[in-house]
Parts: sequence; C-alpha cells; structure tokens
Amino acid sequence: MQEREVVQRNLALQRQWYGEPLGDRVRRLVVAYRTSQAQLAEVLGISAPMLSQVMSGRRAKIGNPSVLARLVMLERKVFTSGVAAGESEAVQQALEDVRDSRPALGRDSMPVRQVGNSEEVVRPALRQVAQPHELEWAADLLDSYHPALAGLLRRAASGETRAEGSRSA
Repeated sequence: MQEREVVQRNLALQRQWYGEPLGDRVRRLVVAYRTSQAQLAEVLGISAPMLSQVMSGRRAKIGNPSVLARLVMLERKVFTSGVAAGESEAVQQALEDVRDSRPALGRDSMPVRQVGNSEEVVRPALRQVAQPHELEWAADLLDSYHPALAGLLRRAASGETRAEGSRSA
C-alpha cells in the first residue's frame, strides 16, 4: 500500500475510533493553550515525533490509554473559565495538572467523545464561559454567515434544547 493510501486509511480509522482525525483535535489544543506541538507532546506523555505521526495520519492510533486520557483531559479543561478566558496562569496550571496526572484507565473508565449529542456538551460549556447576552450578541454577528452556529449560540443563551428550538422555528 502506498503511503498516501495508508494515511487515508489511518485518518478514516481515527474518525471511526476518535470521532475525527487526531490532527484536528491536537491542533485545537495547540491553539487553545498557545503552546507548541512539542510542548503539548510532553504534557501528553508522548514523544513529539510520535505525536506528529499520529496527527499526520502516518500512525492510526495512540497506543497508550493514559496519553489519550490526558488528551481528553486537556479538551475538557479548555472550557474552564480561566483557560477559556486565555488567562496565562490558568492555562499553565491546566497544562501542569494534566502533565502531572497519572490516569488509571480501564475499559469502563475511558472517556469517550460522543459525536452524536455534541450539542448537549457544547451548550452548557458555552453558558459557562459567556453570559446569555454575550451569546446573543455573538449569534447576531454570525447570523448572516453561519446561521447554524448562530442558532446554537441562541439555544445556549436561552437554555433551550435542540428539540424545543426545532418546534419554535
């Protein structure tokens, strides 16, 4: 199999196993934590070359469940108020907490990203980092270019569920 085919197969496996390519998830963390890929690798407990291979699709999976658990921990900490606000002290503390963690994982304790009901996760997270009037303001700004995103922001602002929003539309 040619390298391009291997990469495409691995990216498809990542979508199946992790909900999306790991490169997308890691890039969001690099931006959110304003860190380098090499520094993020150190926090996760994986070598920088290994992280690069997983991100590019040259490797399909993260074999160490503790590394995957730390990745999920970082994703969740993005929504804490200090990290979401970009406070450097909070960002640094979150990175240190995750780096120093020693997650004990079994099949039943591994956090899984649930793509199907992601709005149920996003709405409360949005309400934690912004006031309803701020979410409404952001929705107004996005409405003409990204109406679906604007709708999500409005549902988060009102505390309404997707089913309720569908009935009132």
